[in-house]
Amino acid sequence: MGKLAEAVETIERARGHLYAFHQMTGYADEMFDEVVGGLRGMGRDDLADRITTELIGLNVVAGRWSFQVVEEYDDGYYRTTLDLDRAVRDELVGGRRHLMEAEMKEQRRTRGRPGHAARPHERD
Repeated sequence: MGKLAEAVETIERARGHLYAFHQMTGYADEMFDEVVGGLRGMGRDDLADRITTELIGLNVVAGRWSFQVVEEYDDGYYRTTLDLDRAVRDELVGGRRHLMEAEMKEQRRTRGRPGHAARPHERD
């Protein structure tokens, strides 16, 4: 179960990086508008036209902008990972999550000490 949790957490991190890729790509695409304006201001319409027609709005992968890559990842690999994670946890450990961390907390906390309660809203 610990290795499954680690794998799912790694997928969550990968998804975060994918969203960062999506946002950064979109931001850069918008910045190219300013580049085009600057080039036109310099009288370099030839270069501005190339950026406008060849780069702005270009698919990041075949037929897809970054948001479509994110959506396909979410609807496919990510959703399947979460569904199978839940199925395995439900079958083997009653759906509980973070089992290793819960065990570690029990081993490391000092019973009766303020701030060391086993669960929220329990007395220390």
